[in-house]
Amino acid sequence: MKLIKIDNKRKAKEFLDTARVLYKNDRNWICPPDVIIESIFDRKKNSYFKTGEAERWVLKDNAGNLTGRVAAFYRNEPSGNQKTGGMGFFECIQDREAAFLLFETCESWLKEKGIDSMEGPVNFGEGDNSWGLLVEGFTPPGLGMNYNPLYYREFFEAYGFEPEYTQETQHLDLTKPFPERFWKIAEWVFKKPGYSFEHFDKKNPEKYAPGIAEIYNSAWKEHNRFSPIGVSKVLKRLKEVRQIIIDDFIWFVYFNGRPIAFLVMLPDMNQLFRLFNGKMNPLNKIRFMFLKNSKVVTRSRITIMGVVPGFQGKGIESAMFWHLQEPLLIKRPHYKEIEISWVGDYNPKMKATLDAMGAAPGKKHITYRKTL
Repeated sequence: MKLIKIDNKRKAKEFLDTARVLYKNDRNWICPPDVIIESIFDRKKNSYFKTGEAERWVLKDNAGNLTGRVAAFYRNEPSGNQKTGGMGFFECIQDREAAFLLFETCESWLKEKGIDSMEGPVNFGEGDNSWGLLVEGFTPPGLGMNYNPLYYREFFEAYGFEPEYTQETQHLDLTKPFPERFWKIAEWVFKKPGYSFEHFDKKNPEKYAPGIAEIYNSAWKEHNRFSPIGVSKVLKRLKEVRQIIIDDFIWFVYFNGRPIAFLVMLPDMNQLFRLFNGKMNPLNKIRFMFLKNSKVVTRSRITIMGVVPGFQGKGIESAMFWHLQEPLLIKRPHYKEIEISWVGDYNPKMKATLDAMGAAPGKKHITYRKTL
Protein backbone atom coordinates (compact mmCIF):
# COMPACT_ATOMS: atom_id res chain seq x y z
CA MET A 1 0.00 0.00 0.00
CA LYS A 2 1.14 3.53 -0.73
CA LEU A 3 -0.08 6.62 1.15
CA ILE A 4 0.07 9.88 -0.81
CA LYS A 5 -0.32 13.41 0.59
CA ILE A 6 -2.45 15.76 -1.47
CA ASP A 7 -0.22 18.63 -2.58
CA ASN A 8 -1.20 19.39 -6.17
CA LYS A 9 -4.24 19.52 -8.47
CA ARG A 10 -3.69 16.06 -9.93
CA LYS A 11 -3.64 14.46 -6.49
CA ALA A 12 -6.63 16.56 -5.41
CA LYS A 13 -8.53 15.04 -8.34
CA GLU A 14 -7.56 11.58 -7.11
CA PHE A 15 -8.97 12.47 -3.70
CA LEU A 16 -12.31 13.21 -5.39
CA ASP A 17 -12.13 10.21 -7.69
CA THR A 18 -11.57 7.78 -4.82
CA ALA A 19 -15.22 7.97 -3.81
CA ARG A 20 -16.38 7.52 -7.40
CA VAL A 21 -14.24 4.38 -7.69
CA LEU A 22 -15.36 2.84 -4.40
CA TYR A 23 -19.08 3.53 -4.88
CA LYS A 24 -19.38 2.82 -8.60
CA ASN A 25 -21.68 -0.17 -7.98
CA ASP A 26 -23.68 1.36 -5.09
CA ARG A 27 -27.03 2.65 -6.38
CA ASN A 28 -27.77 4.56 -3.18
CA TRP A 29 -24.64 6.71 -3.14
CA ILE A 30 -24.92 10.20 -4.64
CA CYS A 31 -21.70 11.98 -5.56
CA PRO A 32 -21.61 15.50 -4.10
CA PRO A 33 -20.45 18.20 -6.50
CA ASP A 34 -16.66 18.29 -6.63
CA VAL A 35 -16.73 22.07 -6.15
CA ILE A 36 -18.34 21.65 -2.72
CA ILE A 37 -15.64 19.26 -1.48
CA GLU A 38 -12.81 21.31 -2.96
CA SER A 39 -14.11 24.53 -1.39
CA ILE A 40 -13.70 22.95 2.05
CA PHE A 41 -9.97 22.58 1.42
CA ASP A 42 -9.51 25.94 -0.28
CA ARG A 43 -7.78 28.44 2.02
CA LYS A 44 -9.36 31.34 0.17
CA LYS A 45 -12.90 30.01 0.60
CA ASN A 46 -12.91 28.27 3.99
CA SER A 47 -12.62 30.69 6.91
CA TYR A 48 -11.68 27.86 9.27
CA PHE A 49 -8.15 28.03 7.86
CA LYS A 50 -7.78 31.34 9.71
CA THR A 51 -7.52 29.43 12.99
CA GLY A 52 -6.61 25.94 11.86
CA GLU A 53 -5.06 23.58 9.37
CA ALA A 54 -6.09 20.62 7.22
CA GLU A 55 -4.28 17.83 5.41
CA ARG A 56 -5.47 15.14 2.99
CA TRP A 57 -4.22 11.76 1.78
CA VAL A 58 -5.17 9.06 -0.70
CA LEU A 59 -4.25 5.40 -0.44
CA LYS A 60 -3.30 3.18 -3.38
CA ASP A 61 -2.58 -0.52 -3.64
CA ASN A 62 0.61 -1.92 -5.14
CA ALA A 63 -0.95 -1.80 -8.61
CA GLY A 64 -1.69 1.91 -8.27
CA ASN A 65 -5.45 1.53 -7.78
CA LEU A 66 -7.22 4.00 -5.49
CA THR A 67 -8.29 2.18 -2.32
CA GLY A 68 -8.95 4.91 0.24
CA ARG A 69 -8.75 8.51 1.32
CA VAL A 70 -8.99 10.62 4.46
CA ALA A 71 -8.54 14.17 5.78
CA ALA A 72 -7.43 15.51 9.18
CA PHE A 73 -7.94 19.02 10.51
CA TYR A 74 -8.17 21.16 13.61
CA ARG A 75 -9.11 24.63 14.77
CA ASN A 76 -7.44 26.61 17.55
CA GLU A 77 -10.60 26.88 19.60
CA PRO A 78 -11.19 25.54 23.13
CA SER A 79 -13.33 22.44 23.63
CA GLY A 80 -13.83 21.63 27.28
CA ASN A 81 -10.55 20.47 28.81
CA GLN A 82 -9.20 18.96 25.59
CA LYS A 83 -7.92 20.28 22.32
CA THR A 84 -9.95 18.37 19.76
CA GLY A 85 -9.15 17.71 16.13
CA GLY A 86 -11.17 16.05 13.44
CA MET A 87 -10.94 13.46 10.72
CA GLY A 88 -13.35 13.08 7.87
CA PHE A 89 -14.00 12.36 4.21
CA PHE A 90 -12.92 8.82 5.04
CA GLU A 91 -13.45 6.24 2.31
CA CYS A 92 -11.87 2.79 2.19
CA ILE A 93 -12.15 -0.62 0.61
CA GLN A 94 -13.23 -3.45 2.94
CA ASP A 95 -9.76 -3.96 4.36
CA ARG A 96 -9.02 -3.34 8.04
CA GLU A 97 -5.29 -2.86 7.47
CA ALA A 98 -5.98 -0.11 4.93
CA ALA A 99 -8.54 1.57 7.18
CA PHE A 100 -6.23 1.51 10.19
CA LEU A 101 -3.41 3.03 8.14
CA LEU A 102 -5.68 5.96 7.24
CA PHE A 103 -6.77 6.39 10.86
CA GLU A 104 -3.17 6.19 12.11
CA THR A 105 -2.10 8.81 9.60
CA CYS A 106 -4.69 11.26 10.94
CA GLU A 107 -3.81 10.43 14.54
CA SER A 108 -0.08 10.98 14.00
CA TRP A 109 -0.63 14.26 12.19
CA LEU A 110 -2.95 15.58 14.91
CA LYS A 111 -0.58 14.52 17.69
CA GLU A 112 2.19 16.51 16.01
CA LYS A 113 -0.11 19.55 16.20
CA GLY A 114 -0.63 19.08 19.93
CA ILE A 115 -4.15 17.66 19.65
CA ASP A 116 -5.49 15.56 22.54
CA SER A 117 -8.48 13.84 20.92
CA MET A 118 -9.94 13.16 17.49
CA GLU A 119 -13.57 13.31 16.39
CA GLY A 120 -14.80 11.61 13.28
CA PRO A 121 -16.07 11.48 10.75
CA VAL A 122 -16.65 15.24 10.80
CA ASN A 123 -16.23 18.21 8.50
CA PHE A 124 -13.70 21.03 8.43
CA GLY A 125 -16.60 23.44 8.46
CA GLU A 126 -20.19 23.70 9.63
CA GLY A 127 -21.88 20.80 11.39
CA ASP A 128 -24.81 20.62 8.99
CA ASN A 129 -22.73 18.93 6.29
CA SER A 130 -20.60 15.77 6.00
CA TRP A 131 -20.96 14.86 9.66
CA GLY A 132 -21.21 11.52 11.44
CA LEU A 133 -20.99 7.89 10.37
CA LEU A 134 -24.13 6.39 8.86
CA VAL A 135 -25.16 3.33 10.90
CA GLU A 136 -28.87 3.05 10.06
CA GLY A 137 -30.92 4.00 7.02
CA PHE A 138 -28.79 3.05 4.02
CA THR A 139 -30.96 4.87 1.48
CA PRO A 140 -30.08 7.71 -0.94
CA PRO A 141 -28.76 10.61 1.18
CA GLY A 142 -29.97 14.18 1.20
CA LEU A 143 -27.58 16.92 0.15
CA GLY A 144 -24.81 17.29 2.72
CA MET A 145 -25.61 14.01 4.50
CA ASN A 146 -22.82 11.47 4.94
CA TYR A 147 -23.32 8.11 3.26
CA ASN A 148 -21.03 5.11 3.73
CA PRO A 149 -21.00 1.29 3.71
CA LEU A 150 -22.14 -0.58 6.80
CA TYR A 151 -18.67 -2.08 7.35
CA TYR A 152 -17.15 1.32 8.22
CA ARG A 153 -18.66 1.08 11.71
CA GLU A 154 -16.59 -2.01 12.51
CA PHE A 155 -13.44 -0.18 11.36
CA PHE A 156 -14.08 2.81 13.63
CA GLU A 157 -14.96 0.82 16.72
CA ALA A 158 -12.18 -1.75 16.27
CA TYR A 159 -9.63 1.07 16.03
CA GLY A 160 -10.76 2.49 19.37
CA PHE A 161 -13.22 5.22 18.43
CA GLU A 162 -16.08 5.50 20.94
CA PRO A 163 -19.53 6.99 20.23
CA GLU A 164 -19.74 10.59 21.40
CA TYR A 165 -23.29 11.38 20.28
CA THR A 166 -25.93 10.19 17.85
CA GLN A 167 -27.97 12.28 15.43
CA GLU A 168 -31.16 11.05 13.82
CA THR A 169 -32.81 12.06 10.58
CA GLN A 170 -36.56 11.63 10.46
CA HIS A 171 -38.99 11.79 7.57
CA LEU A 172 -42.42 13.34 7.18
CA ASP A 173 -44.68 11.82 4.55
CA LEU A 174 -46.54 14.78 3.04
CA THR A 175 -49.15 12.49 1.51
CA LYS A 176 -50.43 11.74 5.01
CA PRO A 177 -52.27 14.30 7.18
CA PHE A 178 -50.55 15.76 10.23
CA PRO A 179 -52.02 14.80 13.61
CA GLU A 180 -54.88 17.16 14.44
CA ARG A 181 -53.41 17.75 17.89
CA PHE A 182 -50.30 19.21 16.29
CA TRP A 183 -52.30 21.88 14.46
CA LYS A 184 -54.29 22.69 17.57
CA ILE A 185 -51.03 23.58 19.29
CA ALA A 186 -50.18 25.87 16.36
CA GLU A 187 -53.59 27.56 16.54
CA TRP A 188 -53.09 28.10 20.25
CA VAL A 189 -49.81 29.95 19.51
CA PHE A 190 -51.50 32.15 16.90
CA LYS A 191 -54.03 33.34 19.48
CA LYS A 192 -51.32 34.51 21.86
CA PRO A 193 -50.52 38.24 21.57
CA GLY A 194 -47.09 39.41 20.44
CA TYR A 195 -46.21 36.67 17.93
CA SER A 196 -45.58 37.39 14.25
CA PHE A 197 -44.29 35.23 11.39
CA GLU A 198 -42.33 36.13 8.28
CA HIS A 199 -40.63 34.14 5.55
CA PHE A 200 -37.21 34.84 4.09
CA ASP A 201 -36.53 37.19 1.19
CA LYS A 202 -33.32 36.29 -0.62
CA LYS A 203 -33.23 39.77 -2.16
CA ASN A 204 -32.62 41.14 1.32
CA PRO A 205 -30.51 38.61 3.32
CA GLU A 206 -29.02 41.41 5.42
CA LYS A 207 -32.42 41.83 7.08
CA TYR A 208 -32.46 38.26 8.43
CA ALA A 209 -28.81 37.39 9.07
CA PRO A 210 -28.60 39.18 12.47
CA GLY A 211 -31.69 37.32 13.67
CA ILE A 212 -30.30 33.95 12.59
CA ALA A 213 -27.03 34.62 14.42
CA GLU A 214 -28.84 35.84 17.56
CA ILE A 215 -31.19 32.85 17.71
CA TYR A 216 -28.47 30.32 16.94
CA ASN A 217 -26.07 31.69 19.55
CA SER A 218 -28.80 31.66 22.18
CA ALA A 219 -30.38 28.30 21.34
CA TRP A 220 -27.16 26.27 20.98
CA LYS A 221 -24.89 27.84 23.58
CA GLU A 222 -25.31 24.91 26.00
CA HIS A 223 -24.54 22.26 23.39
CA ASN A 224 -21.25 20.40 23.30
CA ARG A 225 -18.52 22.14 21.29
CA PHE A 226 -20.72 25.20 20.72
CA SER A 227 -19.02 27.86 18.64
CA PRO A 228 -20.84 31.18 18.18
CA ILE A 229 -21.47 32.46 14.69
CA GLY A 230 -21.37 36.03 13.48
CA VAL A 231 -23.52 37.85 10.97
CA SER A 232 -20.80 37.72 8.31
CA LYS A 233 -20.66 33.92 8.48
CA VAL A 234 -24.44 33.70 8.18
CA LEU A 235 -24.39 35.95 5.12
CA LYS A 236 -21.63 33.85 3.57
CA ARG A 237 -23.64 30.66 4.09
CA LEU A 238 -26.80 32.25 2.65
CA LYS A 239 -24.81 33.34 -0.39
CA GLU A 240 -23.50 29.79 -0.89
CA VAL A 241 -27.01 28.32 -1.08
CA ARG A 242 -28.73 31.29 -2.72
CA GLN A 243 -29.38 29.45 -5.98
CA ILE A 244 -31.44 26.77 -4.26
CA ILE A 245 -33.24 28.91 -1.66
CA ILE A 246 -37.03 29.07 -1.89
CA ASP A 247 -38.13 32.09 0.13
CA ASP A 248 -41.19 30.57 1.78
CA PHE A 249 -39.26 27.45 2.81
CA ILE A 250 -37.47 29.56 5.45
CA TRP A 251 -39.48 31.05 8.32
CA PHE A 252 -38.86 33.39 11.25
CA VAL A 253 -40.86 33.93 14.41
CA TYR A 254 -40.84 37.24 16.29
CA PHE A 255 -42.20 38.13 19.71
CA ASN A 256 -42.89 41.84 20.10
CA GLY A 257 -40.48 42.40 17.21
CA ARG A 258 -37.64 40.32 18.69
CA PRO A 259 -36.46 37.27 16.67
CA ILE A 260 -37.05 34.13 18.75
CA ALA A 261 -37.08 31.23 16.27
CA PHE A 262 -36.24 30.22 12.74
CA LEU A 263 -36.54 27.22 10.46
CA VAL A 264 -34.42 26.64 7.36
CA MET A 265 -35.69 24.17 4.77
CA LEU A 266 -34.06 23.65 1.38
CA PRO A 267 -35.01 21.56 -1.66
CA ASP A 268 -33.01 18.33 -1.68
CA MET A 269 -30.86 19.02 -4.72
CA ASN A 270 -29.23 15.62 -4.39
CA GLN A 271 -32.13 14.42 -6.51
CA LEU A 272 -30.53 16.45 -9.31
CA PHE A 273 -26.86 16.04 -8.40
CA ARG A 274 -27.15 12.27 -8.72
CA LEU A 275 -27.42 12.89 -12.47
CA PHE A 276 -24.05 14.65 -12.68
CA ASN A 277 -21.61 12.32 -10.83
CA GLY A 278 -20.01 15.32 -9.11
CA LYS A 279 -19.15 17.14 -12.34
CA MET A 280 -20.61 20.65 -12.54
CA ASN A 281 -19.28 21.46 -16.02
CA PRO A 282 -20.99 24.15 -18.15
CA LEU A 283 -23.51 21.67 -19.61
CA ASN A 284 -24.46 20.28 -16.19
CA LYS A 285 -24.80 23.79 -14.81
CA ILE A 286 -27.33 24.54 -17.54
CA ARG A 287 -29.13 21.26 -16.82
CA PHE A 288 -29.17 22.11 -13.13
CA MET A 289 -30.66 25.58 -13.68
CA PHE A 290 -33.35 24.09 -15.92
CA LEU A 291 -34.23 21.18 -13.64
CA LYS A 292 -34.15 22.91 -10.25
CA ASN A 293 -37.53 24.58 -10.88
CA SER A 294 -39.07 21.48 -12.43
CA LYS A 295 -40.93 18.74 -10.60
CA VAL A 296 -37.91 16.43 -10.46
CA VAL A 297 -37.18 17.49 -6.87
CA THR A 298 -39.84 15.94 -4.64
CA ARG A 299 -38.13 16.11 -1.25
CA SER A 300 -37.08 18.99 0.98
CA ARG A 301 -34.66 18.94 3.87
CA ILE A 302 -34.85 20.93 7.10
CA THR A 303 -31.21 21.63 7.82
CA ILE A 304 -31.59 23.66 10.99
CA MET A 305 -34.31 24.89 13.33
CA GLY A 306 -33.84 26.88 16.51
CA VAL A 307 -35.91 28.42 19.30
CA VAL A 308 -34.35 30.64 21.96
CA PRO A 309 -34.57 29.53 25.61
CA GLY A 310 -37.69 30.85 27.27
CA PHE A 311 -39.81 30.06 24.22
CA GLN A 312 -38.92 26.40 23.86
CA GLY A 313 -41.71 23.95 24.58
CA LYS A 314 -44.40 26.55 23.85
CA GLY A 315 -45.55 25.25 20.48
CA ILE A 316 -43.39 27.55 18.35
CA GLU A 317 -42.18 24.60 16.26
CA SER A 318 -45.78 23.62 15.47
CA ALA A 319 -46.53 27.15 14.35
CA MET A 320 -43.54 27.21 12.00
CA PHE A 321 -44.57 23.90 10.44
CA TRP A 322 -48.10 25.25 9.99
CA HIS A 323 -46.63 27.96 7.76
CA LEU A 324 -45.07 25.31 5.51
CA GLN A 325 -48.47 23.97 4.46
CA GLU A 326 -49.10 26.53 1.73
CA PRO A 327 -45.56 26.46 0.24
CA LEU A 328 -45.63 22.66 0.04
CA LEU A 329 -49.15 21.28 -0.11
CA ILE A 330 -50.74 24.08 -2.15
CA LYS A 331 -48.00 25.76 -4.21
CA ARG A 332 -45.80 22.69 -4.75
CA PRO A 333 -47.87 19.53 -4.29
CA HIS A 334 -45.22 17.48 -6.12
CA TYR A 335 -43.19 17.57 -2.89
CA LYS A 336 -43.91 14.30 -1.11
CA GLU A 337 -41.47 14.27 1.79
CA ILE A 338 -39.62 16.42 4.31
CA GLU A 339 -36.33 15.16 5.71
CA ILE A 340 -35.56 16.59 9.15
CA SER A 341 -31.85 16.31 9.80
CA TRP A 342 -29.43 16.28 12.72
CA VAL A 343 -31.79 15.71 15.65
CA GLY A 344 -29.28 14.87 18.35
CA ASP A 345 -29.77 12.55 21.28
CA TYR A 346 -28.92 15.63 23.37
CA ASN A 347 -32.09 17.40 22.12
CA PRO A 348 -35.08 15.56 23.69
CA LYS A 349 -37.44 18.50 23.12
CA MET A 350 -37.01 18.31 19.37
CA LYS A 351 -37.36 14.54 19.41
CA ALA A 352 -40.67 14.93 21.27
CA THR A 353 -41.86 17.47 18.68
CA LEU A 354 -41.12 15.08 15.83
CA ASP A 355 -42.94 12.26 17.61
CA ALA A 356 -45.98 14.52 17.94
CA MET A 357 -45.83 15.23 14.20
CA GLY A 358 -45.83 11.57 13.30
CA ALA A 359 -42.33 11.65 11.79
CA ALA A 360 -40.83 8.27 10.89
CA PRO A 361 -37.25 7.17 11.65
CA GLY A 362 -34.96 7.54 8.66
CA LYS A 363 -31.22 7.62 9.21
CA LYS A 364 -28.89 7.54 12.18
CA HIS A 365 -25.35 8.97 12.26
CA ILE A 366 -22.84 8.48 15.07
CA THR A 367 -20.04 10.96 15.76
CA TYR A 368 -17.09 9.16 17.33
CA ARG A 369 -14.22 10.36 19.51
CA LYS A 370 -10.84 8.83 20.26
CA THR A 371 -8.43 10.07 22.90
CA LEU A 372 -4.95 10.31 21.41
